Amino acid sequence: MSISYRPLWESMAKKNISQYQLLKSGISNGVLDRLKKNKNITLLTVESLCAILDCTPNDIFEFVKE
Repeated sequence: MSISYRPLWESMAKKNISQYQLLKSGISNGVLDRLKKNKNITLLTVESLCAILDCTPNDIFEFVKE
């Protein structure tokens, strides 16, 4: 299984939140790069994203069978 952050990008589009706004809210360039490449992130980052987007972890990532 692998992780996909497709739900994050969809949630951001629905809520009209840009990557720039994530950066201004404390999400680092390194984390944004990891999200774009579907790499692992910490639960602390998931918590931060949920707070910024006012959503649940299901709105941030999903597991994809390979």
